[in-house]
Amino acid sequence: MASSYQLAQVNIGRMLAPLDTPQMHGFVSNLDAVNAVADAAEGFVWRLVDEGGASATDFRVFGDEWLILNMSVWTSPETLNAYVYGPDHRAILQRRREFFERLTEPYAAMWWVPAGHRPTPEEAEKRLTILREKGPTPEAFTMRDLFPSPAD
Repeated sequence: MASSYQLAQVNIGRMLAPLDTPQMHGFVSNLDAVNAVADAAEGFVWRLVDEGGASATDFRVFGDEWLILNMSVWTSPETLNAYVYGPDHRAILQRRREFFERLTEPYAAMWWVPAGHRPTPEEAEKRLTILREKGPTPEAFTMRDLFPSPAD
């Protein structure tokens, strides 16, 4: 039986250089492949894409032109975790310091959404703000501090 709730996630990164520069080539050149792995992953439901339909690199949050975001929806924390730490995504994740600053504030948040809901960048910014101000709560949490689905 399908759950009436799904797991939304956002993660942000502050770029070290513009996306069209040689410094960011290793990140940009892997985006399509990493996104294709996500799209085919067990438990994947949806991810934010820009008008080009391939990635979400056109979106910004917190009024910062250097912050890009990734948002997706999954059936469970376990399926999200399997993708994030699976070999295809982990390879680029391990290189993140080549492309992104080390952020001191939380840069990733999760929250439960009704099945079929597609979160917006504004919603993601709000959830990151909640996590930064209050720490993990049912409204915004981390993989380390999971909260159960409202349906549980």
